[in-house]
Amino acid sequence: MSDTIVMIHGMWGASWYWERYKNYFESNGYTCITPVLRYHDADPHADPPPQLGTTSLLDYADDLEREIKKLPTKPILMGHSMGGLLAQMLAQRGLAKAIVLLTPASPAGILALRVSVIRSFWSGMIRWGFWKKPMLQTFDEAVYSMMHLLPPEEQKSSYEKFEYESGRAAFEIGFWLFDGRHASSVDETKVTCPVLVIAGSEDRITPAAVVKHVAEKYTSVSTYKEFDHHAHWVVAEPGWQDVAGFVAQWLKTNVQ
Repeated sequence: MSDTIVMIHGMWGASWYWERYKNYFESNGYTCITPVLRYHDADPHADPPPQLGTTSLLDYADDLEREIKKLPTKPILMGHSMGGLLAQMLAQRGLAKAIVLLTPASPAGILALRVSVIRSFWSGMIRWGFWKKPMLQTFDEAVYSMMHLLPPEEQKSSYEKFEYESGRAAFEIGFWLFDGRHASSVDETKVTCPVLVIAGSEDRITPAAVVKHVAEKYTSVSTYKEFDHHAHWVVAEPGWQDVAGFVAQWLKTNVQ
C-alpha cells in the first residue's frame, strides 16, 4: 500500500494550488489528498460567509482530524504556510507519520512579526475588529508577500482564485500572545514523527529566519532546508521541481 500525503493549503488558498505537487507526488507512487479548509470552497468573487471571520485554527484542525481519522493508516501531512502550522497542530495530536512544512506559519512562542510580514497583512490589520471579520489581501499585497517570483500572468490568474480568510485565524497566528485560547500553541514534546522544514531565502510573509526557528522547535526530529532564489510560493514558483525533488528524497530516506 502506498503512503498517503494529505496536502493542507494555507491562507486565501484552496486545493487548486497543489496541482503541480499532487501530480508530482502521485507520479512518485503516493496517494495525494488535497482537502479544502472550512469556507474556502466559496465563489471567490462573492461576499464571504460572515462566520468565516470567527473561524479558529482549532476549527480547521478539528475538521482535518475528522478526515484523517477516516484513513486506514496515518498519512504524511504536507502543509504550506498556515497549512504548515495546521500540520504541526495535527502532528501534536499523533495524527501524522511525518510532516513536511513548506514555508510554514509559526506556532505560538515564535515572534514572527517583521516589517515585511506587517506589510503583507496591512489592509486587513488596519480594519478595526479584523480578528472577527473575513479578510482578503489586495493584489499588490499578494504579489509582494507571496508571489513576486511568479510570472505576471500567473500572479493574476492565481490571485483571481484567492478565497477570503478568517480574521480570527490570522489573529491567532500573528498575535498569539493575546489569544486566551492559545490556538496556535504546539507542544513540541508531542511531535515525535520526522519533520522537514522548508524555507525560501526571499520569503517575505514567513521569512526564512522565522522558519528556521520552527525547525529548531523540533530539533530532535527535524531537518531544515533553505532554498536560495525561492520565496513563499514554493508550490508553484519557477524551480518548484527542485523543492519537490528534495522533499521526495527526504521522504524516501526518512519515512519508512
